[in-house]
Amino acid sequence: MTEPAFDAEILRERALTTLVTARERTTLLTSCVEEPDLTAQISPLMSPLVWDLAHIGNQEELWLLRAVAGREAMRPEIDGLYDAFEHPRAERPSLPLLSPKEARAYAAEVRGRVLDVLTSADFHGARLTEAGFAFGMVAQHEQQHDETMLITHQLRRGPQALTAPDPDPAPLFTGPAEVLVPGGPFTMGTSAEPWALDNERPAHRVDVPAFHIDTTPVTNGAYQAFIEDGGYDDERWWTPEGWAHVRRASLTAPLFWHRDGGQWLRRRFGVTEVVPPDEPVLHVCWYEADAYARWAGRRLPTEAEWEKAARFDPATGGSMRYPWGDADPAPEHANLGQRHLRPAPAGSYPAGESPLGVRQLIGDVWEWTASDFLPYPGFRAFPYKEYSEVFFGPEYKVLRGGSFAVDPVACRGTFRNWDYPVRRQIFSGFRTARSGAV
Repeated sequence: MTEPAFDAEILRERALTTLVTARERTTLLTSCVEEPDLTAQISPLMSPLVWDLAHIGNQEELWLLRAVAGREAMRPEIDGLYDAFEHPRAERPSLPLLSPKEARAYAAEVRGRVLDVLTSADFHGARLTEAGFAFGMVAQHEQQHDETMLITHQLRRGPQALTAPDPDPAPLFTGPAEVLVPGGPFTMGTSAEPWALDNERPAHRVDVPAFHIDTTPVTNGAYQAFIEDGGYDDERWWTPEGWAHVRRASLTAPLFWHRDGGQWLRRRFGVTEVVPPDEPVLHVCWYEADAYARWAGRRLPTEAEWEKAARFDPATGGSMRYPWGDADPAPEHANLGQRHLRPAPAGSYPAGESPLGVRQLIGDVWEWTASDFLPYPGFRAFPYKEYSEVFFGPEYKVLRGGSFAVDPVACRGTFRNWDYPVRRQIFSGFRTARSGAV
């Protein structure tokens, strides 16, 4: 991978652009509904939108004004309210939170001061500010909460509040169903990406035996075949934990789906529509993805397999930043940044395919992998252990690739996401794999 080279002014402009882009999205997500929907808890799995709004401002103050600029705390009395580890989401509505008006004013005041800091920031020396890392971390943090708030919008009942154009129509994909990824070593993770987070580091060599991986994510149409074949009623396809969860939660289809006569419908951001067969399936948990793969005679790819399919360039033997190369994502490469409020049809974005011919590895849907969320060899927590380290272990499964709800600043070939295997309110899908070169 080629290490991006920046001078101070380019870094300053990049930091400014990413911070402004994130705030514009935050403003959209918190201004398109009335105050009752901002302060209500739409689901016990999610925070009230107004909590996310003030939390974004508080984290920006903590890292960019206090840690980077050394300034006094603006409102130290609210730090505990917006500490994600101090109060579980289910408790947050009962806290004395800032009102929407107060939260907006606080976040805006923090941002004004941050922009002053940015004009004279030193991007060399201290690890926190080297190459603008702290600014990139804060922009990524805000975008991650924007994705969380978009999930809250999807869970919200009521009329449509968000709109966006649909992805461009794509011809039905007729390419090969799977791609061979040759066996051998490749470099996983990164030690060079300036804004990569701690769990993506360090770069290390991994030997991956040959395997085949789906060319595109599994579609709604393919998943419907699993449903119609009785997949949710056949214990053979499920892990013991998965089968217990299916019975306990009475799962019969992806979240937000329901059957109406002879067709499947789904609710998507306040609109009920026929489930489009050619889109990647969305809102399935890890257990559902794993069961489908078993039913299909395949399996979920490991995290290392997924990353090799996404980053390995057989012509050079090197690892790229993205499937299409080292260039930052552009609209022709992937469905990112909430430009659309749905995945694009399977097989879209040929300009974004990997050298091996795998498509849509970035954007559209987060993809479940078979792997637990664990540290890489040589991992060091930075700048705080609560970002990654406290989540390492078998309780969490890794997702890769990013969804249509992910901004490019928080998405790259090395980026790692994780969640409980029961979670499906997230924008999650999957693709399958099989071992061997034949």
